Order: sequence, then structure tokens, then C-alpha cells
Amino acid sequence: MTKESLMTKPERTRLANQPGAVWSFVLRHSFVIRHTSFVIPLLLFGCSVGPNYHPPVVSSPAAFRGDDAPTNHSFAELNWWQVYEDPTLQALVREALTNNYDLRIAVARVEQARAIAMQARSQFVPQAGYDGAVGRGRNAAFGQAFPSAGNTLSSAEVTLNAFWEVDLWGRVRRLNEAARAKFLASDEARRGVRLSLLSEVASDYFQLLELDQESKIASNTTNSFAESLRIFSRRLEGGTASALEAARADASLADAAAAIPAILEQISSTENQLCVLLGRAPGPIQRSESLLETRTPPNVPAGLPSSLLERRPDVRQAEQLLHAANAQIGESVAEFFPKIGLTALLGKVSPELSAFTLGSANAWSIAASGAGPLFQGGRLVGQYRQATAAREEALLGYQQTALTALREVSDALISRLRLAEIREQRSRQVAALETAVKLSSERYVAGKASYYEVLEAQQQLFPSQLSLSRTQRDQLLAVVALYKALGGGWQDDTEPNQHL
Repeated sequence: MTKESLMTKPERTRLANQPGAVWSFVLRHSFVIRHTSFVIPLLLFGCSVGPNYHPPVVSSPAAFRGDDAPTNHSFAELNWWQVYEDPTLQALVREALTNNYDLRIAVARVEQARAIAMQARSQFVPQAGYDGAVGRGRNAAFGQAFPSAGNTLSSAEVTLNAFWEVDLWGRVRRLNEAARAKFLASDEARRGVRLSLLSEVASDYFQLLELDQESKIASNTTNSFAESLRIFSRRLEGGTASALEAARADASLADAAAAIPAILEQISSTENQLCVLLGRAPGPIQRSESLLETRTPPNVPAGLPSSLLERRPDVRQAEQLLHAANAQIGESVAEFFPKIGLTALLGKVSPELSAFTLGSANAWSIAASGAGPLFQGGRLVGQYRQATAAREEALLGYQQTALTALREVSDALISRLRLAEIREQRSRQVAALETAVKLSSERYVAGKASYYEVLEAQQQLFPSQLSLSRTQRDQLLAVVALYKALGGGWQDDTEPNQHL
């Protein structure tokens, strides 16, 4: 092998990154295959043009904002059933993981990507096929015009043929690398759908518990206003109160009662929404616990930001898409080089049916072929530039996804901290207003207070109780949001890439 017979490593690197220099290289370093001993090293040590993939470097902080005590352990390492301990919620989650249509669609997309990767991998091996035809005609043979002095001929052919592209430049390898990365990206997308499904089911369930609590509060408030109206009406009949007191109490009662149908409408809507997640027809959802009985995990360490980027499915999906885009650059560079293939044919070909079974009809051939571009009007250069720009887009998408992940974790941590403070103050407010309602009612019955004090205390208590209930719900939702932001809950025992 001469010095000019193969590219050196610097030349391969330069050519991978400068496709415009491809044909100057080919013209200066053309060679002819003369010996079999020359072909074997080519087949075994063919290069892969284009840049090799290296995981991107993302600058991440040492700890999440809002995490005052960072540790190596993360809340996301827990399985979802260890986080959501309500047996009813666990049953709903399992039903959703089995029947949810979004998740089933995501699984179907994974299977599509797996099949595409299989198609790309098939180009590593020779492609074999068969062909056959029989015919009869005048001045024709094998279905084509063929001068035979006006004679009528019969013809037949049966052949087996094979073709194999010699992947000298790594085009097939890069194609397979991109297809495999896209398959893994689709599987990460499936895991992302699974994680989102867990969060949505838990969020809707906690929303239902909170709406149940609101319904109880509205019913109790309605009863309270009804009792005030009864007292005012009795005093009116006794001539010790005015009709204004009864009218104001009746209006407050109607306002509280009107809130109940609105809450029931929200309950039905949330139940229907949850049924869609469960893959079932709209209907009621059974609940085993109340909002006040639901407990949040006492300790929810966030872990380290570096672990987050390795765990979140959307970040992992973005990295696989970047890997695929990087491989497609190599595929576009390989298009500048000639494609070399090996073909083989074996069969029987005869212009006369009578001779078809004789040894003279046997046919075989072994050949090598090569084809490459000379002038494409900038098409190949455009493909290369498109692939390079697509890789840059994928890199920016990965960096943006990683940054968004860090923000979502920080938001969830800070939200959980602030909601605990809000709940403490809301609880104080509710306790104070409950005392005010009790005292104002006693003072009114004793004739020491006006009806206005009673109605004012009652009217302030109702919204404060609703605010406390919603704060309790938001605390639960903050845990759900943190678990999702940390990338917990998607883990399963299936490793689909082990077969590729």
C-alpha cells in the first residue's frame, strides 16, 4: 500500500469538518484496487467521517436555589408508591399506567423508532433477493427487444442476487448511530409521558380532595347563615329586631348556598378529567381520605443539580436528539465520498426453454461497483450546512431544557417553603375568625352586639376557610411538582435499549 492509498488521520479530520475540500482530496489521492490483500484492510479499518459525539458540558450550580441543606440523596430516588401512600391514589395511578392513551401512544412511537433503527441496522449486512421471468416473443428476449432474424424465441431466467455496500467512510455507521439515538430519545419521551401522567393523576386526586373540603366548608357556612336567619326571624316576630336584619341574613344565606353548586360542578369536571387520564368513560371517582388526613413527606431532599441532569427524561431526551443530530453531520459528509458496493449473482439464464436445465444455462457473477458525485450544484454542501445547523439547534435545545429543569426544581423548593409559612398564618386567621363568630353570636343573643357584627364575622370566616383549604392543597401539589421536577417516578424495570 502506497503513501497515497489511504487518508491519514489528520486528513480524515480535516475532511470531516471541511466538505468543500472533499473532491480536491479525491482528485489528488485516487487509487485503484489491485490485490485482494489491499481490499481486506479497507473493509476492516474504514473510517467514520464527521465529528464524534461528546456529551455536552452544562454549567450547573453546586446546589439548587431554595435548598438550604444540599445532600447527595434525592427525593426522586423514591418510587412513586413510596411518595403517594394513599391506597386509593395508588390504585388510580396503576390504572392510569395501564390504560392511559397518551402513554400507550408514546409506547407505539417507541416501537416505531425501534423499527426504524432496525431498518438502519440492516444496511450493515448484505441484501439478498431473487428474480425470475419467462417470456416468448419475436425479435425479443427476456422482455426486451432483441434482434433474432425474425425468429420467435422463448426465454427464461431465475437468479439470486446480493449487494453489500462497503462502509468505508462510515455512512451506514453514522446512519445507524443517528437512528439508535432517536430510538433512545423516543423512549425517554415515553418516560417523560409516564412521569407527567403520575403527576397529573396525583394533582387531580388532591384537587378532588380539596374540592370535597370546600363542599363541606360551604355546607357548614350555609348552615351557619341559616341559623343566623332563624335567630333574626324569631326576634323579628317578637318585635325586638328589624326586617333589615332578616333580609341581610337571608342574602348571606343565598350567597353561601350558591357556592355549593359551583363547587359540585368543579368536582364533576375534575372527575371527568381524571377519568380521561385513567382511560375510562366519565364517571365518579372514589376517594378514601380527606384533605386533612393527607400527609406530605416530612423530608424531601432535592439532591445535587448534576444528578438532576442525568435523571430527568426530558433532559435525557434532548441529549439523545443532540447525539442523533451530531451523527447526521457524519452522514452528510459521507455523501461526498464514492459509494463502493459488492454484488453477486447466481442462477440460470437461457434464450431457449429447452436449454434452461442444461449446464450451459448456468449464470454467475461477482463484481464491485463504485459511484460518487461530481457536480451537484451545491446540494451536498447545503445538506452538510443544514446538518451542522440542526446540531447547533439541538445543542441549544439541550441547554435550554437543562436550564428549565433547574428552574422548575428551584420554584418547587421555594413554593413548598413559602406555602408552609402561608398555611401557618391562614390557620391563625381561621382560628381567630371562628372565635369571633362564636363570641359575636353569643353577644347578639345577650343583646350586647348588633346583627352586623355577627354577619361580618361569618362573612369573613367563609373565604378564610376556603383559602386555608386551598393552601393545604397547594402544599400537596408542591410536593407533586417537586417530585416531577426532580425526575422521580418514571423508573421501571424495562430497558428497551438492551436489544439494540
